[in-house]
This record gives sequence, C-alpha cells and structure tokens, in this order.
Amino acid sequence: MIDRALAVALAQRALKHLHEGTTDQAQDVMRVPVSDYLDEGLWHDEVDRVFKRVPLMAALTAELPGPGDYKALDLMGVPVLLSRGRDGEARAFLNVCRHRGAQLCPAGTGTRHRFRCPYHAWVYDDRGALVAVHRPGTFGEVDAAEFGLRPLPVAERYGFVWVRLSGDEPLDLDAWIGEEYGEELAQLDLGSWHVYEQRELPGPGWKVAYDGYLENYHVQALHRTTFAPTNTSNLMVVDAFGPHQRILYPSKSLAALKDQPQSEWDPAEHCGAVYTFFPNVSMAGTWDGHAVVSQILPGETPERSRTIQTVLTREPCESEAERCYMAEFSELLRRGVLEEDYRTGAQVQAALGSTANTHFTFGRNELALQHHHRYLKRALTLEPGEPELRLRHLVDTAPTAD
Repeated sequence: MIDRALAVALAQRALKHLHEGTTDQAQDVMRVPVSDYLDEGLWHDEVDRVFKRVPLMAALTAELPGPGDYKALDLMGVPVLLSRGRDGEARAFLNVCRHRGAQLCPAGTGTRHRFRCPYHAWVYDDRGALVAVHRPGTFGEVDAAEFGLRPLPVAERYGFVWVRLSGDEPLDLDAWIGEEYGEELAQLDLGSWHVYEQRELPGPGWKVAYDGYLENYHVQALHRTTFAPTNTSNLMVVDAFGPHQRILYPSKSLAALKDQPQSEWDPAEHCGAVYTFFPNVSMAGTWDGHAVVSQILPGETPERSRTIQTVLTREPCESEAERCYMAEFSELLRRGVLEEDYRTGAQVQAALGSTANTHFTFGRNELALQHHHRYLKRALTLEPGEPELRLRHLVDTAPTAD
C-alpha cells in the first residue's frame, strides 16, 4: 500500500469531484485522425520506433520467483527468453540458438538451468553461455565465447522485469520511471506478490484496445453487469509522471467517506488505483489484496492486438473462500475486458474505414487518453539514436495529435 497521507489526499480529490459532479479534466477537447488507427506505415513506425526502443515490461518478478525459473515469450515478433540464474539475477536473451536459429523454448514459464536446442542439441546455461555442442568431434572447432545467446538490455525493478528490444545500452529505469513514480511503485512491494492466473486475450488494434484502459467515461454504458455496479463512471483523478500515469477510479462506496473522520479512512476500500507504463501496460487494484496487470501488444497486423492479462494476489489463496472469491474476480476481469471492451473495440476497428469519422474526439474528461496520445506522437518524432528518455521531459512541448 502506498503512503497513507498520499492515499487520503487522492481520496479527498475524488470525494470533492463526487460531491460537485466533476472530474479531472484537460484544458480542451483533442482530435486524433482516424487514419492514425488505420495507416499500416504508422503502425510499423509505432512498433519499430516506440515499442522496440523504450523499456518494456516483459514479465513480473512473481513469474520468475527462484533461481532456474524462466519465461519465453514473443514480443512483436522478437522471441525473448528471460532466465533467473543461480545467482538470483534476471537476464534476457533472444530465444534463438546461435547454431541454426531454432527457438530454444516454446512460449511459457518453467524451471531449468540448461536450455537444449530442439534442432541440434546445442546447450546453453542460465547465463546464456554455450556449454555443449552435440558431437563436437564431427562438427569442428567452435569458440564457445563467440556463440553465447544474444543478450538484451534488462533490469528488474518494482516487481517487474524490463527489457529493451533494440540497442546495447544498459537500461536506466531510474530515469525512465522517475524518482517520484518509482518511490510509489516500490511501496506496492509487487515483487512479493503471487500469480493467480494468466491468460492471453485477442483484441482489436493495439491503440483501440489500450484507449479503453485510459478512461472510465464508458463504464456505465458498456459494463452494466460487470464493473458498473461497483465502480463510478466518468470520475477520474489523474496524475502524470512523464509518459506514465496514475489514475484513480473511485468505487461507488466512496460516498461513505464523507461521514467518517479522515483518521478512520481506508482509501483502499473505496478507490481503485491504476498505474500505467508507457506505451502499453495498465496495472489495476494494487491498493487491495489483488490486482491485474494488462500488457497490450501489437498483433501481426494493425487490426489486431494481444493482451497478456495476469491476475495477482498479495498473499497465496489458501482457504476455499479465498479461492472462490479470486475465481469470481478473475472471471469478471476476463468477461469485462474480452466480452465487453474488446468486443466493442472490434466493432470500432471494423468501422474505421467507413468514413463516418475523419477524426476521433477525446473529451476534456478523457485527459489520460489525451496525455498518452500526445506522448505517442512525440515518441514517433525522436530521431534514431536520440535517447528515448527525453520523452520524460517533453510533455509540455509534445504536439497535439490533430
């Protein structure tokens, strides 16, 4: 849980909005060309010049809890292998054998200290070093030091393993996340949480999919049987930390705080905090005993995306009541996102080329959405070799998306 004084201050802001019928707002509405969601060249630029240049959250620490644990995954066509060595350090490699290019592991998690290529049985250790060549006497002389797995820049912080898919420079997470945001994330202690369930959800284009995570203007209309019964609609408290954001979505029970002394407030019971990581991660629910992390990744075409949805618990589920509650919570998340958000998003995606709209209009009450699109535009203007960390300092000069 974050610092109580901060949590109370955020709850106060939300309660004031509830009383006045308002919400945090941008200075004006914002227009974004519909072509931004359709243009295949722009989509390739977003993948190559944004997703492959910035630090990406690739896994949770909870997915690699002990030495020998690994995770293999595909990140926009790049096969990645994460491995926690015997020394406890998390490392990242291209999941590609240096002999003839076969992938060492299928997508998924497991435990092993050796990775044996399924094609010709070359073997690598958990630090990426080549340790065995099948039948070396017939193969010929090989300098093992030149044939280790290709490493990727990697860092582990705040309960996540981060990688960058291009370049050799070390990750500077202190600069990318920033001191204030980093201190708050550290207080959540996510590195000690537990994975309850993980699944992959197909979705519309990545921007259509991710837009829905950045506003709750739609909750009452779209989520009438899932999220709307307990969560407010069109009420947000938003703070930006460079390209990243903290969004407070209050519960309907927030009104109960007005009759309680602040000394007795428990903001976690009435406020749902969402932490975002530019350009594609939303993490919700961490103030309570459970949470969900959503990684929205571009799919094989501009019209498709894939979301890795991971449900977490602060403590392992031990009682039958806890297991039943988490099963219901997890299913609610799956249904609300896949059957409501993404089903509607697929309809939006299918209608983009209809010419009904030349632009989408983001309201003043959709300020987190505006903030994200401004940073996305700015990221696309960075020249090759220009440090992506400059993004943290350019929000005031970032161009509008219109």
